Amino acid sequence: MMKQKQYITNLFFLLCLSGTILCLSSFSMANIPAFLQEWIEGEETIPVLPFEVDSLAPVTIPMIDSLCIFDDPECSLDSFFRELDRLLERKDTVINIVHLGDSHIQAGYFSGRMMRRLHEVFGNAGRGWIAPFKLCKTNEPDDYFIKSVVQGWNTGRIIQQNPKAPVGLGGIGIQIVSPSINLDVVIGPVNGAGYTFNQAVLYRSEGSMPMLPVGTFRDSVRVSFSDTTIQSTILADTFHISCLTDTLLIQSTRRKQGTDTLLPASAFSNSYYGFNLMNGGSGILYHSIGVNGAMFTHYTSREYLRQLALLKPSLLIISLGTNESFGRRFNSAGFTEQVRDFVRLLKQELPHTAILLTTPAECYKRVTVNKKRTYVRNEYIEQVAKAIVQVAHEEGISCWDLYSVTGGKNSYRKWFDKKLFGSDRIHFTKEGYYEQGELLFRAFIKSYNEYINRTHVTS
Repeated sequence: MMKQKQYITNLFFLLCLSGTILCLSSFSMANIPAFLQEWIEGEETIPVLPFEVDSLAPVTIPMIDSLCIFDDPECSLDSFFRELDRLLERKDTVINIVHLGDSHIQAGYFSGRMMRRLHEVFGNAGRGWIAPFKLCKTNEPDDYFIKSVVQGWNTGRIIQQNPKAPVGLGGIGIQIVSPSINLDVVIGPVNGAGYTFNQAVLYRSEGSMPMLPVGTFRDSVRVSFSDTTIQSTILADTFHISCLTDTLLIQSTRRKQGTDTLLPASAFSNSYYGFNLMNGGSGILYHSIGVNGAMFTHYTSREYLRQLALLKPSLLIISLGTNESFGRRFNSAGFTEQVRDFVRLLKQELPHTAILLTTPAECYKRVTVNKKRTYVRNEYIEQVAKAIVQVAHEEGISCWDLYSVTGGKNSYRKWFDKKLFGSDRIHFTKEGYYEQGELLFRAFIKSYNEYINRTHVTS
């Protein structure tokens, strides 16, 4: 009985969250907050809610309903929602979510807001995936740093036809031949607040020098080295730390394991891909993987998806399509086929992973008219959004239509006037991405609420 009451409580709590809807519904949410407040005041046996309704961040841009596209009467995210149920029932459960995308995701603001909001509700199991973007000579999220005194890294990105370094599960890779390599992992004191860790998994190539802890706290770190590759040529070494920390300093060793023999530097290729940071607690690990310029075709690789499977995602959120819309020879039918190919390959390689496609928001192109630079609406972005929704419908998977949620055609002006759109009219400001992350979070919670209503609340 108490369990049913808890589900009912969660249902009404989640109902009060306004936002766009992922699953088919004609229910109006407009008056729920006031109703819920009155209902709570009149019921003394209601358990404490996860957090106050008033703690929800305000949404600057008005929202509209967006539909989850699927063919059966149950939302295609139900399998994932059942895992969330088990997470709430058990305190030793960790659920992995991967958010895969392009530059909108690499910046870390959109996915970062979604990550933090989910952690507030379902528990924080750690920062999850981080990659050496700065060492790869590109922008890095602002809540962590991966540093090295070594200069001259060769780099590889999944968007490159002939990368100069192998690419790992994070879509990038760094490589160098050097007698000594260090990597410093640091969680930002302000932007990374709440993401201290006591376990870090380093993903490297089979031919790389292993790493050992250094610094003041090196004796508090125990290392478990991979004996065999876990996918293709990837090794995963785990650093177990005796306490929560915001810093891990590691240094390469050329010593042959179990001996005093030093191998020559030339014997190693030294390719490193990134880390998975955990804190030992239950909850969600939200892995944000984005690469500037990425398209669906870049990730449509059996080898890459098998690497991605190492993170064991229960849910994969895919935010792509912007870069395709800037192609000079964009073809809607061709793009639709690319999305379909990716989704079908994804279903083959990660058959137990729930999928959520998202559409890109409206953007503009910079053109020259009468020798003056100006911006014109990218008319292809609407076709991209429609194609993604179409594939979601055909493949029976969920789709969050950000294009419609943010206002659709000619919505640019509202976002730009509120300083939420970037000066390039393609990317958004940090605040704009936070806004999108909040919208996605509310849509996700509403969908989870409907699952509870459908499966747990009985007359």
